[in-house]
Amino acid sequence: MASKNNVTELIIVGLFQDPEVQRVCFAVFLAVYLATLVGNGLIVVTANISKSLNSPMYFFLSYLSLVEISYSSTIVPKFITDLLTKIKTISLEGCVAQIFFSHFFGVTEIFLLVVMAYDRYVAICKPLHYMNIMSNLLCYVMVAGSWLGGFFHSIIQILITIQLPFCGPNVIDHYFCDLHPLFKLACSDTFVEGVIVLVNSGLISVFSFLLLVSSYIIIMYNLRNHSAEGRRKALSTCASHITVVILFFGPAIFLYMRPSSTFTEDKLVAVFYTVITPMLNPIIYTLRNAEMKIAMRRLWGKKENSEME
Repeated sequence: MASKNNVTELIIVGLFQDPEVQRVCFAVFLAVYLATLVGNGLIVVTANISKSLNSPMYFFLSYLSLVEISYSSTIVPKFITDLLTKIKTISLEGCVAQIFFSHFFGVTEIFLLVVMAYDRYVAICKPLHYMNIMSNLLCYVMVAGSWLGGFFHSIIQILITIQLPFCGPNVIDHYFCDLHPLFKLACSDTFVEGVIVLVNSGLISVFSFLLLVSSYIIIMYNLRNHSAEGRRKALSTCASHITVVILFFGPAIFLYMRPSSTFTEDKLVAVFYTVITPMLNPIIYTLRNAEMKIAMRRLWGKKENSEME
């Protein structure tokens, strides 16, 4: 990249310019990030240790929480430390690395949400064949496929980015590195690259979202044949998943289903899905999931009692 770039360091505009507002945001977003780590970390540990959570649903949920931690950690630590600095900078290589990992974990999460929807579809629509279909091998293959899908998607984004020449200016109008703000700094036309990003990111989001909506329509239709208690339990589980899907896909579709440009609203939308949503996911899944709440009480209550003894 250095051979055709005069720019080696980028200045990040950030979210707010007022120092007082930035200090308040630092305290708030630090608390949110710590809650993200603790909440998702509890799900990962509980799902892997608790013997009562040995179904494929919790296997996938633990990987989803792991991805949430990884995704948030790609962006938020740099973002909150920048809130305390006057001039916010990042190297061009560091910017490209942040783009790679944010898209890698982001698309991996999309594929995991699709996998989880398939798991619910089999559990509700084909309950007698559930354990045969959702074998350990298939679960591992689907998780590995989600990670590989995220990797290949991100590699395409990076191959597009490193071909662009950056000769100035070097001020990126965002609080982290992403494709659309970075494209604005390229000293060449990026229309084609913007269209490729739209296809690679936007269509993955839209098609996955439509697939998820279709799967839940089928699930709701099949719930007619279940008992009232069975419907209540299935709806409780599905409601958590649907809520997470809407929170994740809404901002993603808004940001990537259009050609390269920078909207003022982008920063606020990005804050929601990079900072807030990863914290909300463990709350959504545990508050509406009796099995997870019971397993957490048993596991962590038992640890507290053993420490007191």
